[in-house]
Amino acid sequence: MGQTNWLEVLEWSKEELENLRFMGYSYIKQGQYDTSLKFFEALVILSDESMYDLQTLGALYLQTGNNLMALNYLEKAIKLDPSHGSTLLNRSKALLALGYKKQGLMQAKSLEVHPESSISSQASALALAYS
Repeated sequence: MGQTNWLEVLEWSKEELENLRFMGYSYIKQGQYDTSLKFFEALVILSDESMYDLQTLGALYLQTGNNLMALNYLEKAIKLDPSHGSTLLNRSKALLALGYKKQGLMQAKSLEVHPESSISSQASALALAYS
């Protein structure tokens, strides 16, 4: 049996997805992560090929302390974009939080040379904290 195309079932266009994304992001900006989680969970079901939605959902799970779910969605996002710095950094945080110190440190240390200074500095701090 094939996967259900929920956009067709709901008769939604990309505009409705963008509205959901906007609402979810608005809740993130307000610090209401549990509410935002619901929006991004829906988005991942409706549009499972969006790296942004997957990595955002992973980051939200990380923020709310559900590190295993975070790792699950971050891994899916990495499959779509293996070089996305924020996703790789969050993957490192999830691994470390789950007790996978070796893998988490390896990931963090590889990001210490990332061209984005916000990624490299956070990776260095993470590596220093867990070394």
